[in-house]
This record gives sequence, structure tokens and C-alpha cells, in this order.
Amino acid sequence: MADLYRSMFRIREFENAAEIASQGGVAAWGLAASAKPALVRGPLHLSTGQEAVAAGVCHALTKEDMLTSTHRGHGHTLAKGADATKMMCELFGRATGYNKGKGGSMHIADFSVGMLGANGVVAAGIPIATGAAHALKIQKKPYLVACFFGDGATNRGPFLEGLNWAKVYGLPVLFICEDNRISATTPTKSMSAGEGAFARAQSFGIPAVQVDGNDVLAVHEAAAKMTAEIRTKGGPRFIHAVTYRFKGHVSVDPGTYRDPKEVEAAIKNDPLIATRKKLIAAGLPLSQVEAIEAEAQKEIATALAVAEAAPWPVVTDAYEDIMNTSAGVWV
Repeated sequence: MADLYRSMFRIREFENAAEIASQGGVAAWGLAASAKPALVRGPLHLSTGQEAVAAGVCHALTKEDMLTSTHRGHGHTLAKGADATKMMCELFGRATGYNKGKGGSMHIADFSVGMLGANGVVAAGIPIATGAAHALKIQKKPYLVACFFGDGATNRGPFLEGLNWAKVYGLPVLFICEDNRISATTPTKSMSAGEGAFARAQSFGIPAVQVDGNDVLAVHEAAAKMTAEIRTKGGPRFIHAVTYRFKGHVSVDPGTYRDPKEVEAAIKNDPLIATRKKLIAAGLPLSQVEAIEAEAQKEIATALAVAEAAPWPVVTDAYEDIMNTSAGVWV
């Protein structure tokens, strides 16, 4: 539980810091106060309130297992083992970022820890995960692919295509619907026919489980059980984790289209607060809990300082890492 809390707290600290940096000024995080423009450019989609899903699932994966994420993918990436400083540099658009500052928040990837990439297109990670799982099966490798997506993705074609292909070919992929109950600015239920993600997975004959996405132990238990089944029996599995996104669609969105009472009620069920209380009740000394928090705070403060001081890409970098379509080669 301490490891899970550490992962969740790191995610929250990282996203809180990135949120402030995207709004202009980061004085609260130990950097010089100023009226300078936002340090994080472009859309920044936060997963604040959803940390238990990322931590609970990724803690059940091995380093060699693969992962695909969404436009709201900081948590999944951190939980899988990516470097927070390189991630922050990427958000800041610096040359030392994961994609040399070219990808930004929605396109971070780290193949060294099996992170195949976040994705700015809703549901686009599903066919990528399915394809990667098919490759693992063909190569007879004993690993699996975890595929995160939101409830909005279940209304797009790649969801049905990916689940169908994974079931037909018995692929080692764990689908995780991170159901925060809102698609951008619209409640998902208002535009979804039938009984939702869980029922749709079952309709394909894929073993599925529905869990409280704010209970990190419940998420981890489900993920551990299903990853074990995939490794021993083969075939896909499905987790429907019901959670809640505290913030707006992007970091500068106040989210006023939601009922304030609904948001207030959700925040009272903050997964970090609940897990912290469970840790202390289980006997972990408060000093150790605070040490976990202090370690994460120091890590993210360092990431911010390094990112702000990191070099910008040079102009010629724009002509690297691109495809020469006429020659069919990368340059």
C-alpha cells in the first residue's frame, strides 16, 4: 500500500506542478515568482482524482509489459516508470524532453519501460495496444499490453474493432476503461446507449470486472488477478474502473459546466486522502507517510527547476526525426 500511495502522490504532485506552470508562474513550487507567460504550452489534460487507476494497474505490470495511454496520460506514464524530469522537460518544450520538446503533454513515450505512448486521438491507443499484443503472441514473448482509455472512447469505432480483434485472436491485452463519467465537457451517460463499457466488453465474451476506481487496493487486486490470468490462460481481459476527474477538460478550464455539488462530493472521496488514512490505520508511522510525500515533492521541484533551465531545441531539429516519404526512410 505504501508503494501504491507513493505512485499516486508522485502523479498528483507532477500534475499540480504542471497545472500551475501551464497557467503562468510557478512561484509556489520553489521557483522565482514572475509575470512571465505559461511555461507549459499547448493543451494539458490532467488526471487529478484518477491516480488510483494508474497506480493500481501499473503496480501489477512488469517492466517488460507494455502500455498505451491517452491524452490524459501523465499518471500512466509515471506509474509505469518513466522519468519525471524528462517528462517535465517535454511539457516545457525543451530539447531534453522525451520527444525533444516536439510532442508535448499528449505524446510522451518511453520504450525503455514499455510505455508505447500517450495519444491525442480518443481511442487511438486501443488498436496500437492490440497490434502490440498480437506481435507479442506471434513472437511467443511472455508479456502483455495494458491499454488505458476513457469512457468516451467506448463510443468510437476503434473500441469495438480492438476488442473484437483481441478476442478473436486470443491476444494478451488488458483493457482498462478509466471511466471518469464525462467526455470532455459532456456527461458520457447522456450519449451512450445500453449499459456501458462493462456490458460491451462482456458482449464480446471478454472476462470483465467492474471496480471502484478510487480504491487503489481494489484496482490493484483486479489488475493482479487479470494479468495473472492473461499470463497463464491467454486472451484479453477487461477492467471497468469508475472514478472521477476533479479538474476541467484541460488545465485552464474551470469546469463550470459541471454541478459544483457533484464536484464537491467527488473531492470528498479523494483517493489520495483515503489511501493515506488506510496507511496510517494499518500501522505505518505518520513520519514515514510524510517522508514518502516529501520525497515526491523534492523530485517534482527538481524536475521543474531542471525543465525551466533546460535548452530549447535548435531550429534545425525541426528537420530531424521525420519521414522522407519519397525515399521511405527516417531522417
